[in-house]
Amino acid sequence: MSAALNPAQQEAVEHTGGPLLVVAGAGSGKTRVLTTRIARLIEHHRVPPSAILAVTFTNKAAGEMRERIGRLLGHDPAGMWIGTFHGIGARMLRRHADVVGRTPEYTIYDEDDTLAVVKREMERLRISHKVFTPKAILAEISSAKNALVDPVEYERLGRTPIAEAAAKVYRELEGALRSANAVSFDDLLTLPVRILRESERIREQFATRFQQVLVDEYQDTNRAQYEFVRAIAAGHGHLAVVGDDDQAIYGWRGADIRNILDFERDFPSARVVRLEENYRSTAPILDLANAVISVNEGRRGKTLRTTRLGGDPVTLVEAADDRDEADAVVESCRQWQGTRGAWRDCAILYRTNAQSRAMEEALRTHAIPYRVIGAVRFYDRREIKDLVAWLRLVANPSDDEAFRRAITAPKRGVGETTLELLAAEARTNGVSLLEQSRRIESMPGVRPATRNALTQMVAIVDRVRALAADSGVDRLLLEVIQATGFDEVLRAEGPEGLERLDNVRELVTSAAETLIEDGGEVGLRPLDHFLQRATLVTGLDQLGPDADAVTMMTVHTAKGLEFPMVCVSGLEEGLFPLFRTIDDPEALEEERRLLYVATTRAEDRLQLSWAHQRRRNGELLPSVMSSFLRGGVAEYYTKQPTARAKGSARIASPFLGGSAGGGSRSGRSEGRERPFGGARTPEWSPRGGTRVEFEPEEAPSQDLPRFVPGERVRHTRFGSGTIAELSGSGRDAKVTVDFDDESIGRKRLVIAFAGLERGFE
Repeated sequence: MSAALNPAQQEAVEHTGGPLLVVAGAGSGKTRVLTTRIARLIEHHRVPPSAILAVTFTNKAAGEMRERIGRLLGHDPAGMWIGTFHGIGARMLRRHADVVGRTPEYTIYDEDDTLAVVKREMERLRISHKVFTPKAILAEISSAKNALVDPVEYERLGRTPIAEAAAKVYRELEGALRSANAVSFDDLLTLPVRILRESERIREQFATRFQQVLVDEYQDTNRAQYEFVRAIAAGHGHLAVVGDDDQAIYGWRGADIRNILDFERDFPSARVVRLEENYRSTAPILDLANAVISVNEGRRGKTLRTTRLGGDPVTLVEAADDRDEADAVVESCRQWQGTRGAWRDCAILYRTNAQSRAMEEALRTHAIPYRVIGAVRFYDRREIKDLVAWLRLVANPSDDEAFRRAITAPKRGVGETTLELLAAEARTNGVSLLEQSRRIESMPGVRPATRNALTQMVAIVDRVRALAADSGVDRLLLEVIQATGFDEVLRAEGPEGLERLDNVRELVTSAAETLIEDGGEVGLRPLDHFLQRATLVTGLDQLGPDADAVTMMTVHTAKGLEFPMVCVSGLEEGLFPLFRTIDDPEALEEERRLLYVATTRAEDRLQLSWAHQRRRNGELLPSVMSSFLRGGVAEYYTKQPTARAKGSARIASPFLGGSAGGGSRSGRSEGRERPFGGARTPEWSPRGGTRVEFEPEEAPSQDLPRFVPGERVRHTRFGSGTIAELSGSGRDAKVTVDFDDESIGRKRLVIAFAGLERGFE
């Protein structure tokens, strides 16, 4: 079972009798260690699968772990609890919902549902949406929940205006969720902790049952997740956690790197095993990654060593602007696909989603297939959310958010005014919107058509609910679609509606395929199970079989993945690292960890890139190379300027921050450099520099090329042409070009965005 393990992996697998921390570097085989350890516990130590709790962060990772354990054992580890923190929390809540004022049929509200409740509570409390957006209020509440700060304590601690407003909404939100028999995503983490804290009987029950607790990606745990694990494992101490402090990149959403850095504080007898042999990347890639991360101070310290010989050098592409960068990246992918592999081997990573536009444009121009990961998810599409709302209402008639969506899917002539009247009457009577709709005959002032629509809706819910006890979810969906005329409404929308109808068909297929899957959760009907899966699924879990296409995604999305060739773009100060992190040491270290994650996704080839100028908010702004690539890191990559970067006079401009080394060719101080996204005001002060005044709005455009009528130019997309006319000035300067290609003809272009090169015959 463990013959293929290296000594460190073997030590982690065979450790017994107490807590274990496995510091697993990128590509060091941590999944193999986890799965082999679990299989060994079952087979060698005779630990029943039902006595093992294994927690990870995605449904996909949990499924893969279960499959690998099954292959190692030769049979499925039936009875073992393996899943995400949210999934395990939901499972515990189904069993003990009464402790926190719910029933086992509770609904899981996604962010949109919870946001809708927050909006209504803000309106009821007369908190203006213009002063504090509902999303901002919800973010405050979410942070408080994940830090296990309850409404009373949060109200006491609140010192800022937004915290004071959020405290009022937080208090009301809890009551609204209880009365709707619903929980938010955050509640799936916090309510289980509350159950374990408040009930010694339940805590001992879980601690006794789960003799072995294993946690993957421990560096990403927040306070609630940490307390959940500790409550179950603290008594017996049989806790094994696997993680990498150098890949802790979710501090912005509450993850606490101290959980892994201070593991021995909570478990003094813990054994620490470091996995430093990397099976993924070549030596040049790991040398650069090690150099990048070694600058961080808040880390345990380790050095990845490759098991592979040779490898291409890491290259740093220096581009004139973001379009030039995109062309260079796409050309690298073309070369890879033409000589060494397939399109699917290539991944383009970026710090923010906004960077994808130029890359997409270049890929389309060259007719290269690509997919963007992180776009609208299947379960976020309008028609899917509409039908899921119907299923939620069938499963939980107290779900007012589902009622509000279902009543408009399709529209039935029940407007917001009627809904608010219905809601007010429901609050008075202490019932749900659906229950109040049963009493619609007794409500004065309701139009006959509205009364009829509500009565029909109640009848549909009752009929489908009666089927839910022993019918498959696909049957329930078909019943809802037929009863509401949902399919006919989509057909009436034309081509777009037909595409949406295809999505509806896929939902029915999905419901049929997952009908009996993972049926071990006590008390769950197939409908409850399906809704839980539909709500908890993540963007990565949605990925289907790999198409032969270039993959584009943010670095955060890429965590846990690997590709033969990786291009990391936008390595500029203010972009990577982000501008807001430059003066925050902890945030800056997390940005550096993010670059470490990006570089260690690469197996065979790694290309980094940055641009002297980048488009932001419709304006071409100057950039300087990321500080992460300066100093000692520079010896681990080869500079590769593009033709445009070599020949562009703009690179020497005092507004552009100088050469790839970060110095200023104009002789100006580094204080002249303005990071990507930085304001054109004196407020920004470069780290280690002085406060700087920037030129007026017109100044950057003075560096634009000056053309004359009759001059020959070349455009990257339209080809060569002759300038016919010029107009405007500064950033608004425009040029009219007669292009040689008759199918393109005359084009009027903004010079600042055109990227025209002169002197072409």
